[in-house]
Amino acid sequence: MINQVTKDKIANLMLIYDGLLRLQKDALSEISLAEIPEMVYNSNAIENSTLTLEDTEDILLRDKITKDRDIREVYEAKNLAKVTVELLQHPDGQLSYESILAMHKVLLTHIQENVAGRFRMGKEWVRIGVHVGANPDFVHSLMSELIAKYRSDDASYFLDKIAFFHAEFETIHPFVDGNGRIGRVLINQQLMLAGYPPIIIQNKSKLTDYYPLFDEYRRSQKYDGFTDLFALLLIESLHKRITLLTKPKVITVSLWAKENNVPGNSAANRAARQTIPAFRQNEKWMIAADYKLEIED
Repeated sequence: MINQVTKDKIANLMLIYDGLLRLQKDALSEISLAEIPEMVYNSNAIENSTLTLEDTEDILLRDKITKDRDIREVYEAKNLAKVTVELLQHPDGQLSYESILAMHKVLLTHIQENVAGRFRMGKEWVRIGVHVGANPDFVHSLMSELIAKYRSDDASYFLDKIAFFHAEFETIHPFVDGNGRIGRVLINQQLMLAGYPPIIIQNKSKLTDYYPLFDEYRRSQKYDGFTDLFALLLIESLHKRITLLTKPKVITVSLWAKENNVPGNSAANRAARQTIPAFRQNEKWMIAADYKLEIED
């Protein structure tokens, strides 16, 4: 599990974020809404969608679709965006059996209507690599138990709760299709219900920082890797919002490194480890132009 230093860092950033939330709630909402194409692109790309970020922006922002694009992937982008917009605009909706099914129904509209909005049943087995999802006969009860456990757990650190839920949700794999995308939406629902901003799990690092965590959980029932990942992404999300609302200008980390005589690879590593207040935007690491490297960094 994450150490107290990381917990304190999140708590300190949240003090700043909460202050901004009281004064600039609308601006923070706009930042999250502006992230939708990146959220949608990354989540779909994790599931092997061929749409690029530019394609996703064209579909969602400009209603522009190139003729060679798979219509299923177009609906995947549009539907996931609808689910995400609804979540961002109504972040206080409770996590429930019904809300998860409602999200899934929207997600698979015009894609697989016959399985949209319901859990697996009958002979609907699923396999993910070498992992076989839960027996369809028990999916309903397993999901009810998981939701109840999450909602009744008042003792665990909030990221540990979310990490366990995500690991177990994806292990059960309750749907015929759309499990990963719904699972990642639920992470953000849980974060926002707890008062935190949403995060973006990055497609580029899925093979090193995301997929292996499921293998570890299924081998050992350890989910602390997810806690670590979500903590890092949450710190990044907080850095982004605080920077955009308090600093006059942001530049790429590579340019910042050059202007501050910091080796490029060192700056990139610091950004990835969040030891500097950098954040990703349009697949580039950004930072406040006036940020000065401190000794403890």
